[in-house]
Amino acid sequence: MAALKRGERCIYYLFDETLGTLLMRLKSLGMDLSTYLDNGLLTLRQIDPAEMSPGQFTSDVREAVEDEGVRYVAIDSLNAYLQAMPGERFLLLQMHELLGYLNQRGVVTMLVLGQHGIVGEVQTDIDISYLSDVMVLFRYFEHRGEVLTALATVKSRGSAHERTIRQFRLTQGGVELSEALRDFDSVLAGLPSYRGDSTMLGSPDARGR
Repeated sequence: MAALKRGERCIYYLFDETLGTLLMRLKSLGMDLSTYLDNGLLTLRQIDPAEMSPGQFTSDVREAVEDEGVRYVAIDSLNAYLQAMPGERFLLLQMHELLGYLNQRGVVTMLVLGQHGIVGEVQTDIDISYLSDVMVLFRYFEHRGEVLTALATVKSRGSAHERTIRQFRLTQGGVELSEALRDFDSVLAGLPSYRGDSTMLGSPDARGR
């Protein structure tokens, strides 16, 4: 949204869900993309991996950057991209080459990578930390009988970044972040211990404020 408001051309490659579902969810969060779709700043492209090879996908991204002037590329999700094309032996290497190309062109690339597991030990299909300049991590954790979501920036190559862990929530009013969860330990491990009285998002105290 920030890139679109700056007037930059963006393309969003969607592997996991339909365009209609994505637009409906975004609109419910106060992000109406219809204006940007109409004026051509945003391209939403639903990809069926069964009909597109990794080489074709790379070519499509290059054309979007070189011919259409795209400055922001989103791939949602990398899990579907990798798993749906298992026959490609050097798929991760190809992704590395693509990201290197986009970086050299000054294009911002957002990769969504899902993790296996809800709480406790969480695993990923691949390790893309070495490919990423910035990593934002989401984790589920339990508090007073509720399953909540924590957010933390764990890496920002070349610049300082905030290292606190905060509660994250999506509402009809948009994105909400809590104060730092300083009364919790082991939140990112999924099995936190609580030793304080922090006010959580959605609690009676938070609503009262």
